[in-house]
Amino acid sequence: MAVTHDHPGESAASAPVKLIAVRETALSLDEVFTAVGDSAAGGIALFVGTVRNHDGGADVDALGYSSHPSAEAEMRRIAEKVAGEYPVRALAAVHRVGDLKVGDLAVIVAVACPHRGDAFDACRMLIDTLKHEVPIWKHQTFSDGSEEWVGSC
Repeated sequence: MAVTHDHPGESAASAPVKLIAVRETALSLDEVFTAVGDSAAGGIALFVGTVRNHDGGADVDALGYSSHPSAEAEMRRIAEKVAGEYPVRALAAVHRVGDLKVGDLAVIVAVACPHRGDAFDACRMLIDTLKHEVPIWKHQTFSDGSEEWVGSC
């Protein structure tokens, strides 16, 4: 479910958080890019994580993501932290769950800041922290029949 912030009384730190979602449907670069559009932003950094055909030297045949019900709340907490540490004008993060195939978009994050350096730094902090702290797990099946669960937190 997408969450936007245009409610009276929202905190200054949460105002730049425009879109946070965990979805079973395909992700959209256009949606995320549009969500962070801001006329005061001189730089928008966008990161797209895709499903690759290998991991750890083994060929990946299938991949699925699952999440804890708290995943969106954790994403929001991290987004608000990033927005509080950088001059973020707008920020968005979406993650896919369910069965994905090679080439599918698994995660998209974007950060708009007045300057590119801050946008790059904030975007990197956002994706790295999401990968380490949000309760989303990856289940990979390899071509040799083996499988593994990879926890992102």
